Amino acid sequence: MTAALRDDLVFVYRELARLGLNQASTGNVSARDGAGMLITPSGCDAETVSAGGMVAMALDGASQSPNKPSSEWHMHAAIYSSDPRAQAIVHTHSDACTALACLGEDLPAFHYMIAAFGGDEVRCAPYATFGTAELAPLAVAAIAGRSACLLANHGVIVHAGSPRLALRQMVLLETLARQFLLARSAGVPRILNAAEMEGAHRRFQTYGQP
Repeated sequence: MTAALRDDLVFVYRELARLGLNQASTGNVSARDGAGMLITPSGCDAETVSAGGMVAMALDGASQSPNKPSSEWHMHAAIYSSDPRAQAIVHTHSDACTALACLGEDLPAFHYMIAAFGGDEVRCAPYATFGTAELAPLAVAAIAGRSACLLANHGVIVHAGSPRLALRQMVLLETLARQFLLARSAGVPRILNAAEMEGAHRRFQTYGQP
């Protein structure tokens, strides 16, 4: 299982670069592995990332790996510790999500697909220096009850049931953020009200294959 997870993390990290959602060594991906996690190493990029280079570590930061973990390991570990639904995490500096995060704004319910992330908006966490323990609780608070949040003046983080599902959700969220910014550039987007979003949440409960 761990070998397959390593391969999936490599695939997802490379796909993020291929899709233009990360550039150079920005962003990171991880997956829950038993009581700990596997995470991309610090400073890797799409060309240098490898299955063997993934860092296996406990959620308290203990690691026997020769590689240094991503600087954002605190944030990944805190989300795994706070939400058992989180089985894989993708963090990017994708253009539209990051642009909105740099405005310090939530992504509101301008489209019913916002419900795919568990709430009536995708919240934006307050700013803290990247790679610090101070950022982790801010991200946990913003993502609580959701599966994604923006990170002010930084980027975005998404969790899902597997690395490939987290990639899919990241692509969806970036698309929604871009659509929101396009709509706002043309006028004032209509925001769905609570009753309309409640209807969307109900529909999502039976959406897709069993």
